[in-house]
Amino acid sequence: MDYADREDAILGGKGGGKKKYGKQSNPKPSGSGGNKKGQGNPKLRGIPGESEDKRMSKTLSWVLRHGSQSEKLFMRPDGFVRVQDILERPRFSDFNMAVIEQIVANDSKDRFKLVCETDSTSGEFVWWIRANQGHSIKSVVDLEVTPISSASDIPTGTAVHGTSLQAWESIKTQGLSKMKRNHIHLAQGTGVISGMRNASQVFVYVNVNSAIASGVKFGLSSNGVVLSEGNDNGFIPPSFFEKVVTRQGAILLDRSSTAVDELQSKTEAIAL
Repeated sequence: MDYADREDAILGGKGGGKKKYGKQSNPKPSGSGGNKKGQGNPKLRGIPGESEDKRMSKTLSWVLRHGSQSEKLFMRPDGFVRVQDILERPRFSDFNMAVIEQIVANDSKDRFKLVCETDSTSGEFVWWIRANQGHSIKSVVDLEVTPISSASDIPTGTAVHGTSLQAWESIKTQGLSKMKRNHIHLAQGTGVISGMRNASQVFVYVNVNSAIASGVKFGLSSNGVVLSEGNDNGFIPPSFFEKVVTRQGAILLDRSSTAVDELQSKTEAIAL
């Protein structure tokens, strides 16, 4: 299992205090039987013991990012899928429009976008939904991504990738890879919600300006995640890592200007 697969083993869930949704014609209140752990539709994504709410959210995220082809769903180049088409699939027998709306509204990372459009042929209103980023489906080429020409185009000026200690052992020599996905994901800082897994143990800060100067392209998704296809091989090489720290604050790598200045001062002092 490669490091991307290990990172994908955890798909961040919703925070507490959200409305619940389970197998129902109308959303049930929190604590209803449809939300008990270990129960519900066995076709839902997720791991044993997770609530049905979280598994339903993960299943929707999976089909919009990776599974539309296996579910035989039509997906537009901008990543949108008809909600009705999703609801007609057996895997989504526990879903209805109210459940979809609550998943979108309750998602703390703003993973989804739900829109209503008028059908050009019938004139009827049609609901569409997409994942804002995270796709492995290569036909998705028209997401709402704003090009980044320098680090100043990122609201925080920061691009950082969260990962595990085990994955870092590969990343420190190979670089960050988009693997099976269309983009490498970077957050705008360690305190933001979107773009980083909650369980991240290592934070890799990328020197965006240096990477751009070498030809690596970056963009900003509609929910604030910094995206990059990497170089021609799909990597952001380690040479563009500015700083790497653990969650506990241990410095694994530091090429920042402050660190360089401190090293130069120490070297000059020794020479004197």
